[in-house]
Amino acid sequence: MSGVSERTARHQRIMGPLLIGAILFGLAGLPLAVWLDLRGLSERMLETQAVETGRVIDQMRSFYASDVVQAVNGATGRVVTTHDYKGVPNAIPIPATLSLELGERISGVDGALKYRFVSDLPFKDRKPHDLDAFEVRALADLREHPQSHVISETTGSIFDRQVRIAAPILMESACVRCHNAHPLSPKTDWKVGDVRGIQEIVLRQPIAANVLAFKYLLGYFILAALAGTTFLLLQARQSRLIDRMNRELTESNGFLASISVQIAKYISPQVYKSIFSGERDVSVTTERKKLTIFFSDIKDFTATTERLQPEELTALLNEYLTEMTAIAQKHGGTVDKYIGDAILVFFGDPETKGVREDAQACVRMAIEMQKRLGQLNARWRRAGIERPFQARIGINTGYCNVGNFGSDDRMDYTIIGAEANLAARLQSVAAPGGITLSYETYALISDIVRASPQDPIRMKGISRDVVPYAVEGDLAAEAPESVFSEHARGIDFYIDVDALEADGAARIRKRLLETLAAVDRRMTGAGTPGAPPEPQPGALQSAAG
Repeated sequence: MSGVSERTARHQRIMGPLLIGAILFGLAGLPLAVWLDLRGLSERMLETQAVETGRVIDQMRSFYASDVVQAVNGATGRVVTTHDYKGVPNAIPIPATLSLELGERISGVDGALKYRFVSDLPFKDRKPHDLDAFEVRALADLREHPQSHVISETTGSIFDRQVRIAAPILMESACVRCHNAHPLSPKTDWKVGDVRGIQEIVLRQPIAANVLAFKYLLGYFILAALAGTTFLLLQARQSRLIDRMNRELTESNGFLASISVQIAKYISPQVYKSIFSGERDVSVTTERKKLTIFFSDIKDFTATTERLQPEELTALLNEYLTEMTAIAQKHGGTVDKYIGDAILVFFGDPETKGVREDAQACVRMAIEMQKRLGQLNARWRRAGIERPFQARIGINTGYCNVGNFGSDDRMDYTIIGAEANLAARLQSVAAPGGITLSYETYALISDIVRASPQDPIRMKGISRDVVPYAVEGDLAAEAPESVFSEHARGIDFYIDVDALEADGAARIRKRLLETLAAVDRRMTGAGTPGAPPEPQPGALQSAAG
């Protein structure tokens, strides 16, 4: 688990600077790449324009040198201008012929710029021009609207684009005179301003060629893609680490939960809660508090064990301790320990409602325990247990040291002090099935129970006489007791008043009266003439049944 945590921490330390670097790169790299590429593209376009312009000028200079200057220099007479200058001595081309010749030379080279001088009305000795749909449409539109300056068209694919611009060639007065008088002219009624033809300029720009001009932007996107891929891979790796940690944490939590549930069975719920919530430190520390201490023990437990098999005794004792512990937890008591069949419970730590409230809760718990034990005894007797448990309870209120006692390696959360020993001593003088209080406790709970003082007792370590108080009844009880049971030598009965039917209640009442009369005769040792005969053994049990 620690290895995974260290790897995750190291991964986080690496990822932090990488993420910051990627963000800074994204913020600063993109505009820088765009600016560098635009600068490069502008330089490339300017270079292309310069090269094409130089090529056009070179073609014009070459044509001028070969077809004009050479003709003029070799002329023997008057120089004339004509459209078929090549076949006429001392002739140089007219402007229209000049445009045609330049167009063929400029367009003959595979470049980004092409120039064409075309018309649908060439001289009769010339080859007709091949006009495409754009040129036909341009001629028609310009003749219909002579005031238009240009007609343009953009075509191409996703890999290259082409722009064609057609400008009108207008007839001037000299051109009109020449064309109208020339025998080879296809039209002799030209007017000034008529559209003779078009001069077309074609610019082609391969997009694929310019893609490489965006080398910085492409580099940026490649680096961004690599950074993004790296980030995704790192995130996937981190996700796997986190998933592994979650699985290990789930396993650890499950293990700790099972351990904590098992540990909770060895300590009281209050102590368990205070430790796991962080309210209490697990250290050897104690404090002095005023507590109400409860101590119970089973009368003649050793004699009872001799009559039971170990398996029966274990089941009986575990059921008894389970029932008593549930009642203790119900009333908020801290179950300190089990000492064989004895139970030590105290109120006032780690949770308290006040000294008086703690004492009253402890006494109510004791009363409920004795009632519940009576119900258990009746059930156990029906199951064949001859002598079920009878508990004696002692309760005392006073100051004790409470906390963790022991060593740093092993400790026990408990109480020590004379007041705890006094609770055990009060238990020893209590009647079987009874509850004995100290005066300190009785003073706090006298408004909820009836109790009578008993003979004073002496206890080692306490200089004064201790007056026990035997609890006789619960003043706060909502209803009188309805379940009665008793078991001793010569006595074995169990009566649930609420469960009796009318006939059964009448019979048991008659039997009880007869039993009381017989007991009185037994106690006084005298017979009463006319009295009912003494019942035979088992008569009461059969009547109750």
